Amino acid sequence: MLEKLKIMSQYILPKHLLSRLTGKMAEAKAGKFTTFLIKRFIAQYDIDMSEAKHSDAEHFVTFNDFFTRELKSGIRPIVDGDNNLAIPVDGKVSQQGDIKEGRIFQAKGHDFSLRELLGGKDTIAAPFEKGVFSTIYLAPKDYHRIHMPITGKLEKTIFIPGDLFSVNPLTAENVPNLFSRNERAVAIFSTACGPMAMVLVGATIVASIETVWSGTLKGKDIQYWDHSTENIVLEKGAEMGCFKLGSTIIAIFSENSVELSAALSSGSATRLGEFFACIKAK
Repeated sequence: MLEKLKIMSQYILPKHLLSRLTGKMAEAKAGKFTTFLIKRFIAQYDIDMSEAKHSDAEHFVTFNDFFTRELKSGIRPIVDGDNNLAIPVDGKVSQQGDIKEGRIFQAKGHDFSLRELLGGKDTIAAPFEKGVFSTIYLAPKDYHRIHMPITGKLEKTIFIPGDLFSVNPLTAENVPNLFSRNERAVAIFSTACGPMAMVLVGATIVASIETVWSGTLKGKDIQYWDHSTENIVLEKGAEMGCFKLGSTIIAIFSENSVELSAALSSGSATRLGEFFACIKAK
């Protein structure tokens, strides 16, 4: 009954208004009150601040400064080898596997449209129709910067406005089309393994989604940017964006391009930089 109430409440609550208000609070420079909130958050979620570049709560001017904190240099080694892809985030695998008939598995009884996820254009979705995907959930305690699995040249960015349902496992199991109905940003790269899509999915109280090349992405309509002439290249392991207050990423690859790590499955913890996949021999 409690779980049903949690799901029902998400349909009723003004999620965008709550997210905007939370975003303003997270950006507020409230001195000792900000420090108090950060310390409570660290204690509540048992966050290991010894990994952070700045470990003292007093260092952070706003809650978002803390939430998007950097890690110490070298604390997440990036897997060696040109054919090896690196896990892009700390988190937990929600689902991963093959894309079947243009559909991506969400949870038992639920899947969603690849085309809708990527913004609704056949030309963008087509290269990934029979590919593979990995959906990784970032919990509040996790490091919230997203890094490149493989060196890639940025080709397109798409921003798709939408709902702001929670993306925790309970919601994924109960809200149809969750990831293709929530607000999200899509980055399409060309890589040594072919085209790759990195989808950054927003959620309840996520104040914003940012990329390193465009900053904060927002708006009321779908927006498309063509970067093919800009020569924006991000190396494997480089930061590509961040979430303010947490969410989910979906990494998508084309058919016969990569083989995802057999050690990863639904529920597996992920650690930035560790082995994610390997390029398939042609």
